[in-house]
Amino acid sequence: MPSSPVHYHEGQFPPRKIDWERLIPLIGPASAALARFDGALAAVPNAAVLLSPLMTQEAVLSSRIEGTQATMGDVLEYEAGVAPKDADPRQTADIQEVLNYRKAMWRAVELLDELPLCQRVLKEAHRVLMEGVRGRGKAPGEYRRIPNWIGPPGCTMEDAKYVPISSDRLPAAMDRWEHYIHADAPDRLVQLAMLHAEFEALHPFLDGNGRLGRMFVPLFLFSINALRSPMFYISAYLEARRDQYYERLLAVSRDGDWTAWCIFFLTAIGAQANENHDKAIAILNLYEAEKNRIMALTRSQFAIKALDFLFKRPIFPVSAFYSESGIPDPSARKILKTLRENQFFNTLRETKGRQPAVLVFRDLLNIAEGRQVF
Repeated sequence: MPSSPVHYHEGQFPPRKIDWERLIPLIGPASAALARFDGALAAVPNAAVLLSPLMTQEAVLSSRIEGTQATMGDVLEYEAGVAPKDADPRQTADIQEVLNYRKAMWRAVELLDELPLCQRVLKEAHRVLMEGVRGRGKAPGEYRRIPNWIGPPGCTMEDAKYVPISSDRLPAAMDRWEHYIHADAPDRLVQLAMLHAEFEALHPFLDGNGRLGRMFVPLFLFSINALRSPMFYISAYLEARRDQYYERLLAVSRDGDWTAWCIFFLTAIGAQANENHDKAIAILNLYEAEKNRIMALTRSQFAIKALDFLFKRPIFPVSAFYSESGIPDPSARKILKTLRENQFFNTLRETKGRQPAVLVFRDLLNIAEGRQVF
């Protein structure tokens, strides 16, 4: 006989009691790993440019948790004008969701210049996230006004795995959630763990809740000055442990087990901060090595501009290098010719008719992916 759905934990947020003895041994290492990553961010000049592939990878993995199949290569190829193989509309839709995730993240960061982290910021991020993609008819930027539930496609509420809070109680619950963002708490990372779990449990929007809840993690860390830039990428850990992630979230409502969720989350923060640190340092080391190499090869005053372009657009049509790098055309052509002759790139697509060649700055993408992809 099928089990009854788990229902939202009415009246249990924030939890009155958690087992701090089990959490304290994890808080120190997670905080230290996060501080170490922040130190790496401080060492990276123009982190928003140099680490942009990591932001794209986060968007890819957070979207993949929700079932998309696009890879980082797919997304960057699409931006470079390479159409998905077989013109698959599903792949194009997946790619658009990833691009929207990135846009939504930066829109939220932009708003944090004027506003505290609040519901208004999340609603605007949701509006951008849902713009022109599947689910766009599901009230972008607005809380749901009807019931929803989580379960197999096409299931009824009675057969669902989880049923969030009713829509009539949602606004008050979101107000409590927002209040807790700015409340005094014994530990900020545990506070963040609870905020993420509560957001997912409330499921305030008709679609996009998972991605927005994960986006909230770096936004919160940035808003409390735990990070100098909102460039924390947690989805690799969660995507690799998707079943455990969902089970621990479900157990909050089913069993009131906030402590086990916080243990899982603190472990995720520590592990991901260490991985993010190593990738950031590897990217910084690559930047310094390639800077010296490009300057020696080209002997051009535009060498740094060329390098910054490659880090921002690691897959690009040659025409974009000429038009977007900020380098005068004759110099741009000379620099790119020199770099191609010295095997800086893989060629993804040769010149064909009016279509320019598309090049891949492979070393950067392999670091971001954590494996040899190109």
